[in-house]
Amino acid sequence: MIPLNKTLLDIKPSGIRKFFDLVSEMDYVISLGVGEPDFDTPWHIRDEGIYSLERGKTFYTSNAGLKELREEICNYQKRHQGIEYKPLSEVLVTVGGSEAIDIGLRAMINAGDEVIIPQPAYVSYYPCALLAGAKPVIIDLKAENDFRLTAEELLNAITEKTKVLILPFPNNPTGAIMERDDLEAIAKICIDKDIYVMSDEIYSALTYKGKHISIASLDGMKERTILINGFSKAYAMTGWRLGYACGPVDIIKQMTKIHQFAIMCAPTTSQYAAVEALKNGDDDVRLMRGAYNQRRRFLMNAFKEMGLECFEPFGAFYVFPCIKEFGMTSEEFATKFLEEEKVAAVPGSAFGESGEGYLRISYAYSIENLKVAMERLNHFINKLRQS
Repeated sequence: MIPLNKTLLDIKPSGIRKFFDLVSEMDYVISLGVGEPDFDTPWHIRDEGIYSLERGKTFYTSNAGLKELREEICNYQKRHQGIEYKPLSEVLVTVGGSEAIDIGLRAMINAGDEVIIPQPAYVSYYPCALLAGAKPVIIDLKAENDFRLTAEELLNAITEKTKVLILPFPNNPTGAIMERDDLEAIAKICIDKDIYVMSDEIYSALTYKGKHISIASLDGMKERTILINGFSKAYAMTGWRLGYACGPVDIIKQMTKIHQFAIMCAPTTSQYAAVEALKNGDDDVRLMRGAYNQRRRFLMNAFKEMGLECFEPFGAFYVFPCIKEFGMTSEEFATKFLEEEKVAAVPGSAFGESGEGYLRISYAYSIENLKVAMERLNHFINKLRQS
């Protein structure tokens, strides 16, 4: 008998990957499915990575990451969120934000603890919770609430076994955000019920309404929040595989222990590049955010003109139009759209059952590609409406 983990065997592969196996077999497809910036990593950031190689800085760093990088992460959080972290004890540099999610849950969870996951949401939360030994408890977010998590929904999901709330905002796939009033209501419940929060803020720099507020910045929440962020989305550094976690000393210490045994340290070259990104990359982020916002507005106007229902998202680089009127599952719609119009988008069901009836479209693509894709979408849904 082959020795395999039963929990792992029961976990389904990513719905995104399953769908894009189809895309890989087709030619001339416009893909609006991958959540990856179409910008190159800004040159001054790449240059710093190259320079580190030229200087022979190719050795292991500290398990927790370069001291200079951890200091710059603290400077960044203080500058943008007003949160003060200690670089040597409250920060861990990870291989992308995804590693931080995994080891953060493993560090906090005992078998049978419950983890609350609002969905639709990033595909990694649910399996990482299972692999940590937790029982995932799903909250189905609603379009009528702009896919925000409400205090009432959270209260209804809490039991005596609840340990952690995952707070995935700005949200992938919906683009939803949480504003200060929303977060204050959630924070009060977490404090009253002694719940810890894993706040995934990988899209925090890509907010188009006001300014992103971290729940860790609210009174009483820094000491019960693991803040997760990284460099992939804001700085167009997906392939550099670098993220980080900030949080209470005791939790970061245990996360570092797992990271030490499983990973050793994040890529050294990427860490030197990230120092430059945090020091001098704010203008780059502002430029890319402006371009994304232009594309966001273009898509919302296109949906309005074709009569396709879509709530207005104010974060990340995704829109989440509703396709329920066509009487298909989201996977059927996305597959048919791909086959007939050669445009790839992701079925909403890939992000949880509450994503059924929706389609995730990424606007991390050129405006030219988006224009062609919207023309094809308009042609496709008009055919469906006439059939």
